[in-house]
Amino acid sequence: MSDKNKHPAQLGKYRITEVLGEGAMGVVYKGFDPDIQRTVALKTIRQQVSADDDSPGGAASRFRNEAQAAGRLGHPGIVAVYDFGRDQQIAYIAMEFVQGRSLASYLSDKLRFTDTDIPGIMSQLLDALGHAHEQGVWHRDVKPSNIIMTTAGRLKVADFGIARIESQNLTQTHYMVGTPSHMAPEQFLGKPMDRRVDIYGAGVVLYQLLTGRAPFAGTTEALMYKVVNEDPMPPSMVEGADRPGWFDAIVGRALAKRPADRFATTYEFKQALIDGAGKGMADTGWERTLMMAPPRPPQAAPPTLAPPSTAGASAGTPAPTHWDKAQLTQAEQSLARYVGPLASVLVRRTARECRDLGELYSKLAEQVTDPRARDAFLGQASLITGASARTAGGGTGAPPSSGSKTSQGSAGGTTVGGPLTDAVMDKAQGLLAQHVGPIAKVLVKRAAVGTDSRAVFFNRLAEAVSDAAAREKLLKALAQLH
Repeated sequence: MSDKNKHPAQLGKYRITEVLGEGAMGVVYKGFDPDIQRTVALKTIRQQVSADDDSPGGAASRFRNEAQAAGRLGHPGIVAVYDFGRDQQIAYIAMEFVQGRSLASYLSDKLRFTDTDIPGIMSQLLDALGHAHEQGVWHRDVKPSNIIMTTAGRLKVADFGIARIESQNLTQTHYMVGTPSHMAPEQFLGKPMDRRVDIYGAGVVLYQLLTGRAPFAGTTEALMYKVVNEDPMPPSMVEGADRPGWFDAIVGRALAKRPADRFATTYEFKQALIDGAGKGMADTGWERTLMMAPPRPPQAAPPTLAPPSTAGASAGTPAPTHWDKAQLTQAEQSLARYVGPLASVLVRRTARECRDLGELYSKLAEQVTDPRARDAFLGQASLITGASARTAGGGTGAPPSSGSKTSQGSAGGTTVGGPLTDAVMDKAQGLLAQHVGPIAKVLVKRAAVGTDSRAVFFNRLAEAVSDAAAREKLLKALAQLH
């Protein structure tokens, strides 16, 4: 493809019929296999990601890992993988097309599953994970967004991108991989792990089904401390949960800090639920609850598969007129290193809401989810905005926000620009201590490692504060330091 923003009409033998989703790493298409006459889902990885990151913990390795891990599994509760290939410099996985919604979407819509629904949902999940474990595969990222639920009462586990295959070394033990809110203590600590990381992940899912929230919340730093050192509140004691007490012991064992204290297998976990539920358990009974779920608001139409206009990818999102085009182009190039071609659209949309460069780069930092990558982006941004600030009024860009010489953002949430000095660090320690206590001294030293950018430093400090309002208050206070 000469235009990187085009959607291909075909990948390998598969004819593409629809765009199902698009993100920083790649695109998921709905496709058709003409040989077997069946609909498939085609998960792709962007050419830039595939070419630039082939490290054991990198995106390209995870993509191949997903194909190899899921491809060796055959279970009705696991999304089937049919094929892996490359066409037009695009790597793709052809997999089972499942009509349904993720458990995460139901939870975000506040759908309440009944006490009899929950053991049935967990039973299907544990059966699927048990099959994977028997084949020597540990998922390692069990969470609601990787669980697809159909109104026919069936559940499918997806996304084996960071799975560990017991007989291979496709992922290294020293890489901290997973979703922090669902990671077991040994994943944070870099200790040896086995199938019981999935027992823990399933325990977190059970907790969410019971209470509507994860057992622990906060930034990665806060989560790490809580997961390793604190016990979650029993589900029956969570305000508004109103669940029977027999779930508490099961959750407590699934979320035990030491793997040896957890259920040894998914089948042992399932049996505990069967014993607790008694005759009230039905594997597929939760379909009735799904049918009662309120309809979701209409979603925006998926991207067209027709060739884009010659105006380019940003034609549908015109650049705001109050910005200098060169500054927006520079922002796109900076962000594209971390999110790919979507940077063009993100910059233009974000710029319409911002009045100066500092605010723009801080909000764009929200789109970079990996903490280390966000640090790098903010460090780069501080150089750009610092140079702009040394020109009259920031050059020909957008006017500065009224009443402020600096710009505050809510994402990486920092003031972008300005060097990091010992005086700033000392003052920042005092501000942080108001939120986290004496540990602030350690966190300040840790946050300053490897950077002389205030943007990166403040971003790292903010991650230590779990409460959103308190974090915003801290960021505003940090922005005033001189």
